[in-house]
Amino acid sequence: MATLVLSNVVKRYRLRSGFRQEALMAVDDVSFELESGQTIALVGQSGSGKSTIAKLILRLERPTRGRICLDGVELPQIKLKQYRRQVQMVFQDPFGSLNPYHTVAHHLERPLRIHFPGQSPAQRQQELRSLLERVRLTPAEDFAQRHPHELSGGQRQRVAIARALAPKPQVLIADEPVSMLDVSIRLGVLNLLAQLQREENLGVLYITHDLATARHFSDQIMVMHQGRVVERGLADDVILRPQDDYTRRLAAAAPNPERRLAQVVRQR
Repeated sequence: MATLVLSNVVKRYRLRSGFRQEALMAVDDVSFELESGQTIALVGQSGSGKSTIAKLILRLERPTRGRICLDGVELPQIKLKQYRRQVQMVFQDPFGSLNPYHTVAHHLERPLRIHFPGQSPAQRQQELRSLLERVRLTPAEDFAQRHPHELSGGQRQRVAIARALAPKPQVLIADEPVSMLDVSIRLGVLNLLAQLQREENLGVLYITHDLATARHFSDQIMVMHQGRVVERGLADDVILRPQDDYTRRLAAAAPNPERRLAQVVRQR
């Protein structure tokens, strides 16, 4: 079991405008708790602070104020390599997150070598095969020798998910993991993530602007606007009974296939 806790986290950037310095409040007093086996969706439009939260959790940025703790230990007190093994990331862009010059096997073997240096070559090959099979890329021996340009977008994102699972993390940050994929394959990748989350008992922070997939994939939803969490609760409650005006506007703007079908029928 792992528990990731953000307590009153603030991130303020200093921007220079001519001879003046201005402050941009990217994250404003955000607190939440993510436990193993739980999926929380962080929803909001571009610029709301979602990706800044991910950067703070991944230790790519430092909070201006507040605390981020894993299992009760504040992040600066945890060695970076140890933390990277426990908290992993699935990036938005499956085309940019994989090195085009290296094979799938190289991408998966690298975290295994870093985090499990005592593995024998045979053990590493067995683990590589298992990772590919878990993300439904079979036959594993075939996919292991391919380069990213030989894969579809959905297959690349499955490789990225396998790479994130290689260190056996307890927390997974998924930042818009399907937004750059074709609509026809998004659900398959989300269903795979949901199955892996259950099998591995992962805590997943699912960052998205899409309320529909947030409801499908998450236990709880937090809605961010201008750096603040304006609404949070069980996924169905937030989607079906939104309390904040900004959440209502997001829900109204979300594509609704049933509403679109009704409009088409009326036009006929």
